Amino acid sequence: MLATAANAQEAADAAAAAAEPVSTTISGLSKVSFYALLSVIGLELLVLFILLYNLKVLLAREKRLTVAEAGEQAAAAEVPKKERLKNLWMKLNSFRSLHEESDIELDHNYDGIRELDNKLPPWWLYLFYVCIIFAVIYLWRYHVSHSAPLSKEEFEQEMVKAEAEKQAYLAKAANNVDENTVTLLTDGAALESGKKIFTSNCAACHSADGGGGVGPNLTDNYWLHGGDVKDVFKTIKYGVPEKGMKSWKDDFSPVQLAQLASFVKSLHGTKPATPKEPQGELYDEKGGQQAQPKDSTAVSLK
Repeated sequence: MLATAANAQEAADAAAAAAEPVSTTISGLSKVSFYALLSVIGLELLVLFILLYNLKVLLAREKRLTVAEAGEQAAAAEVPKKERLKNLWMKLNSFRSLHEESDIELDHNYDGIRELDNKLPPWWLYLFYVCIIFAVIYLWRYHVSHSAPLSKEEFEQEMVKAEAEKQAYLAKAANNVDENTVTLLTDGAALESGKKIFTSNCAACHSADGGGGVGPNLTDNYWLHGGDVKDVFKTIKYGVPEKGMKSWKDDFSPVQLAQLASFVKSLHGTKPATPKEPQGELYDEKGGQQAQPKDSTAVSLK
């Protein structure tokens, strides 16, 4: 009975399964559409792989070309400097090679010596043309229009300018003179200026001829404060207040003091009308001051 019941159940299940409909789609698409779409996607992937491969080939070729160009540039850069200079020299001189000599050979042959019609180098020709242009401009400027001075005229102008600068410098330097830099003046104009100052300001004490009075004799070899021109300049400039001689630095310029000191020195050895007795120490013009004291109580420029 059990076996009969089981068989009956199996038969009922089989009949139910046979009654259900069979599916003919994949994910909502018909089988034809599904497989067609799958084929298209596969074809696109194949094309994409082919394009990537071609791109890789092109990039490799471009890389090889870049490396080749870099190699050519490096090879060109490695040309020796001497070779480049040689090529430049050849171009500047328009040298012809041996196989081109037949083109410039003249119909002159002397014992196997051939004459060639070589032209002058371009640089020589250009320099010659520049010289011609310069000569024309120079001739017009200096000898025709006289718009610029000739060498001699320019020299003369420079000499005039230099003389003016020299005089200005001497005037400035003279005004800077002091007891350390003063020198003995010997030109007539300077001594004449010193004489005028002496006559107006010093003759009252030292006499017009320098023979002395209140002050000492300026014509002998004895000096109270030194007989060198620097000593005389210093004595005039600062004076000797304790003996009654004033300072003249505020009355006269350094140039005038130098002229006055030089004039006083020029009185040495002259013959005054009434010379005063020597005072101070003996001064040798060559050897300097010597200690041979005389009366030193008088008011003195010396």
